[in-house]
Amino acid sequence: MQIILLSGGSGKRLWPLSNNARSKQFLPLLQSPDGNVESMVQRVVRQIGESRLSGTITIATNSAQHDIIINQLGDNVDTVTEPERRDTFPAIALASGYLSMAKGCSADEVVVIMPCDPYTETEYFDVIADMVAAVENDAADLVLMGITPTYPSTKFGYVVPMSEDSGKDILRVKRFTEKPDVQRAEELLAQNAFWNGGVFAFRLGYMVNILEKYISAASFEELRSRYGELPKISFDYEVAEKAESVAVLPFNGKWKDLGTWNSLTEELSSNAIGNVVIGENAPNTHVVNELGMPVFCNGVSDVVVAASPDGILVCGKEYSENIKNYVDNLSPRPMYEERRWGSYRVLDTTTYNDGYMSLTKVLQLKSGRYISYQLHNHREEMWTIVDGEGVVVIDGAIRNVTRGDVVAIKKGQKHAIKALTDLQIVEVQMGDSLVEEDILRFDWEW
Repeated sequence: MQIILLSGGSGKRLWPLSNNARSKQFLPLLQSPDGNVESMVQRVVRQIGESRLSGTITIATNSAQHDIIINQLGDNVDTVTEPERRDTFPAIALASGYLSMAKGCSADEVVVIMPCDPYTETEYFDVIADMVAAVENDAADLVLMGITPTYPSTKFGYVVPMSEDSGKDILRVKRFTEKPDVQRAEELLAQNAFWNGGVFAFRLGYMVNILEKYISAASFEELRSRYGELPKISFDYEVAEKAESVAVLPFNGKWKDLGTWNSLTEELSSNAIGNVVIGENAPNTHVVNELGMPVFCNGVSDVVVAASPDGILVCGKEYSENIKNYVDNLSPRPMYEERRWGSYRVLDTTTYNDGYMSLTKVLQLKSGRYISYQLHNHREEMWTIVDGEGVVVIDGAIRNVTRGDVVAIKKGQKHAIKALTDLQIVEVQMGDSLVEEDILRFDWEW
């Protein structure tokens, strides 16, 4: 069995902690069984490991999220990155092509598609195991999970089962309805409809046959290079609603989409995370602070306060779903990112009257990790080693660096650094364009 976790999202609804590089599923805010904290994706991968599911995990994602996935999950999962962001059908098709062409999986092998961020319980994974068994027993070509609704939601699609199958464990699907208004949602509840939880199971050959209607590739590399030929459409529209043999298995347990501050704060173990003090007169108020400076909150109720390098949010919880309508104009670039080598945080960015720019950031490199051998065409960099020891390469010349050392890097100079111990660097960039894309990478053997 193969499990494909879908990891996408633009990071808008949980601003300012989330951004395009760190979507909600990567926020380390949930309490883990050992008393530490974990992200949503770490929680789901842990739950899969503790369940009856024994499949290999592949994460379908975009290139901006690749490093943070490796940072949080290590090398225990495979990743398939989209060349460009499209929709769930091309993402699933590409991942299926990877399983078939790159990993050599059999066409008869069962594949499970699921989101990487549901907040749920053990029984959820038991239903997925039953879905796998249903596919293996040829109950249907496509089997999906139906979440028992708790209210007439307008945020989810609905699955309407055949009424004559009432009482059976596996129900045939009559039709799908996408995100209705409240009145229509109430009518669907009366028809015993389920929420579509985005969990599907099928044999790999079923998906490969659909993929080949659009692209017939000799290798996974060719398939990925022709990714733009796949239609930009959801898996629900392209596959589920067109399926001739489709069934649904109900799940009647705890299941939440922690996609807004209102829903997320309901599952936090503490009202104050980070350098925070909340007064006695702040009922149902949650504060999450990723900054070093303290945050004090008092005299307000039903409010969420979140502070990060990307910005500061103060919002009534009932209005938290509307954040995504405003954030496009708030953060021109991610101010914090996790990378395979560690993380960086932007401290300051300035544009001067003549268009010249400066940007200051703090880099944290993990011991044994390194930044790739690279050059920049539009900026110079100045590295000040604040703590730790490392090895720097400038145009092939190697030297050791430690606390107090300064490294000047000119435009066009190839450079890299490896941490011999945990390494902290203050980096000042100066130039006419300070963007992460201004990088040309080269091979270097440490």
